[in-house]
Amino acid sequence: GGASSIDFSSISSGYTHLQIRGIARDASTSGSINMQFNSDTGNNYARHAIYGDGSGAYASAASSIAFVRAGFVATSSYGSNTFGAIVLDVLDYGNTNKYKTIRSLSGTDNNGSGEIDFRSGVWQSTSAITSIKLYVDGGSNFAQYSSFALYGIKG
Repeated sequence: GGASSIDFSSISSGYTHLQIRGIARDASTSGSINMQFNSDTGNNYARHAIYGDGSGAYASAASSIAFVRAGFVATSSYGSNTFGAIVLDVLDYGNTNKYKTIRSLSGTDNNGSGEIDFRSGVWQSTSAITSIKLYVDGGSNFAQYSSFALYGIKG
C-alpha cells in the first residue's frame, strides 16, 4: 500500500504471453491505471477503450502517447473498502518481429454504480518486453492492500 507504481522487472523470456491479475484501489480520485514497457516514456503507445458506468456507454482512443491506459479500479470516492479488479494480457511479449499488444478487462462496483472497462493498446516497438510498470494516472498511489501478480502463459 502507498506505492506509486508496481514494477515487474527481469521478466523471463520462457513464455508466449503474460497475464497480470490485480485487485487495487487508487488512493486518490483518478482510478485509471497506466502501463509502460522497458522504461519507455516516449510517445510510442496507442490505446482504445469501451466502458460503461451504469448511466451510459462510452468509447475513447488515443495515439502517440507515453503510456497505455490499462484499466480502471476503485478510487477514494468509492466506499472505504471497495477495490476494483483487473485482468490484463500482454500478447507475444517476446516476439521481436512485431509490436506488442495488450488487452484488459477491469472495473469496480460501488453499490450499484461503478465502471467496467474493456481496453486494448499497443506499444510500437519490436523489442522484447523485459519490464512492466503499472501506475495510477495523475501521480497518485495505490491504496494499502492493492495486489498484483504476473503470470507466464505457454503457447
